[in-house]
Formats: sequence, structure tokens, C-alpha cells
Amino acid sequence: MPERVILHADCNNFFASCECLERPELKNVPMAVAGDPENRVGVVVAKNELAKRYGVRTTDTVYAARKKCPGIVFVSPRHDWYAKISRRVNAIYCEYTPYVEPASIDESYLDVTRVLPSCGLTARQLADELRRRVREEIGITISVGVSFCKVFAKMGSDYKKPDATTVITRENYRELLWPLPVSELLFAGSAAVKALSKREIRTIGDLAQAAPEELRGWLGKQGDMLWRYANGIDDEPVRLFGEAREIKSVSRGRTFRRDLLTDMEIRTAVVFLTDEVARTLRRHGLKGEVVSVQIRRPDMTEIQRQTTLERHTHLQLELQKAALQLVAENWRTGDPIRAMTVGVTKLAPDGDVAEQVSMFDLMGDAAAGRDRRERLEAAVEALRVKHGDGSITLGYQQNEDIGIGRARPSEPSD
Repeated sequence: MPERVILHADCNNFFASCECLERPELKNVPMAVAGDPENRVGVVVAKNELAKRYGVRTTDTVYAARKKCPGIVFVSPRHDWYAKISRRVNAIYCEYTPYVEPASIDESYLDVTRVLPSCGLTARQLADELRRRVREEIGITISVGVSFCKVFAKMGSDYKKPDATTVITRENYRELLWPLPVSELLFAGSAAVKALSKREIRTIGDLAQAAPEELRGWLGKQGDMLWRYANGIDDEPVRLFGEAREIKSVSRGRTFRRDLLTDMEIRTAVVFLTDEVARTLRRHGLKGEVVSVQIRRPDMTEIQRQTTLERHTHLQLELQKAALQLVAENWRTGDPIRAMTVGVTKLAPDGDVAEQVSMFDLMGDAAAGRDRRERLEAAVEALRVKHGDGSITLGYQQNEDIGIGRARPSEPSD
């Protein structure tokens, strides 16, 4: 078996580059794509190279970006337009291999192991050809990482930008990647980086040469994963284009039009978000076991807490109770909340979940009550499918002041 050849193609400054396709004059000024300040989502989601030179960064607020670069031009995001360009880019990739796995709207993995012998190109030459075609046929640039695994291919596309090819091999990865800080390693979060730094593990090389059993003791399973990635041990395959990805989590978040201050406003937000999560779980035939809540303060600092349920569920009421309990235990009434996200993980297909019913459940009304709630929420979902998402809600109050309202009902279906 020949060694795998994996590419990771990353569109440079994607949203900003897409805007410049229709407005070429934006190429010559510092510009950024940002949300709607009126609705309190005025955060930079993309910027061009000129804005980057002024220190403007993704996630900067509009105010902070303008302070760094007084002449910056802001444009509102147009996600349908970005999706259209993304499809065109992936169509080029698919001309070379059926193994094209989009990782996001602007990133894709390609497995070109089988096509290289027949196309007459080296891996670097193929990457360069993809860069040329995207640049000439679409008008944006991409950076491409080439390696023997997905993790190093991704790190290769990040290594040099914009419009560059970086090849990471078994012979050079120690030279290229090991001197980098641990924070540059894929999936090395801030908590792990901080824990490793306390133990004098500051570079990817330090991590790669650490004892796996010690890393496991410090970080649990994540320690094993990071050690493998630092050493280029990653056999995750690239999926066929269009192949459905396994859903590992479902979450919904909202930045509110103004800060939440009262218990009622917080309850409204939690019920609304858990309703959205529950609907998504049901539509995908999934149930989850771990509920998490992430809260963002007005100063952009965050806390995140999670709890494990007694059983897997997709019932909105059970998700709501768990989320409200997390908020009550970790948030002081009256402290302002700018944004909130509710998520569910440890998912399993509905039919694969074994219900564990206790003796007390059998003696009381718990099982019957849960069954009634299941039928109620299933009926609500059926009405939404037939009459539109806004035709019925599960107990939350509309509050346009914070940006939560009912969607307009659609025309009934036949």
C-alpha cells in the first residue's frame, strides 16, 4: 500500500475575498466582514490582508477594529453568496478525486493517493495546480498543506499564507512543526496548553517527546490524542464528497439585542435554545446524554458548564431543566448575559439507546409522564412540519426586545 497523500485546502480570508469578487474596489482598502451592530453581533468574522496589517483580528468587535484601523470599511455577511463560491471551489477539487471532505465552508480535505500515479504530477505540483485554477477561474486564493495525514495537512495549510503550498513529510515534520508552540497543534485548547505549560511542555516537540502515560494522567484521553497528533499518528480517512458526517454534537446559540438581566429573560432564552436543540436531535433521530451551557459576558469573557443526564434524551423539557439548573448553579441573578449557547453531546441513535428504568419509575408515574411528553413533542414537531416552524412553540414567551420572537408560519402543506 502506498503512503497516503492528503491535501488540506484553505481559502484565504474567505468571506472578505468573496466580497471583493463583486466589489473589486474593496481589494485596495482595509475591509472586514462583520455582523449587524444594531443587533449586537458586530464582530469581525473575516478581514482582508490590508486590515490584517493594522492588527485587525477575527472576533474583534467593530469598535475595536475601527480603533485599530480608523479607515476600515465594513460589509455585512452574505452567507448564501459564500456558500455558492464554496460549491464552485469544491467542484474544482472533485475533478481530481472523489475523496473531498469539506471541513467547513472554506476548508476541505482531499485524498489524492490513488490519482497521483495517473495524473503525472507530484503532490506539490497538484497542490500548485489547484491553487492556480482557483485563483484564475474563481478569483480567490487558497493555501494548501500536503502531508501523509489529515492533522499535518491542516497544519501545512496554516504554515504559510496566503496562496502557498507547504509539504510536510515524515522527513521534515520535526524540523517544521516541533519548534512551534503547543497552541498551534490541532485540538490543543487553551486549558490543555496551560496545563502543559505548567509542566514545562511548551512546544509541539516537547509534547511529542513526553511520556504518553504522564500526558494521560494530566489530560485524560485528550493527552493520548495530542501525543499522537504531535507525532503524526492519525489514520482518520477522508470521506467521499457528499457522504454524511457523523453528528457528534448539536448546539444553538444567540447573541441578544441587549444584555439579559432578569430570571424571566434568561428562562426565555434557555427555553428557546433548548427547543431548537431538541428539534434538531429529533429530526436526525438522535438523543444526547450531556447538556452544556456557555455564557458570554458583555466584556466577552465566557464560562462553560456541563452536566450528564440520567438517560439519553431529545425531550425539550428535560434539556430545558438541565440547562436552567446549570445557569442557576453558576450564574448570579442580575449579572448581564450578552450571549448564550446550549449544546448536547454524547449522542446516540434513538433506536440504539437502551432505557434504564428504575424500580421507583415502575412504581410511580415517571415513565407514563415521560411517555406523554414524548407524544406531545412529537405532535408539536408534526404540526411544525405541516404548518411551518412558527406555527407553535413549546412554552417560551416572545421577547423582541432581546431578539427572540416567533417565526412567521408558512403556508400549510397538502
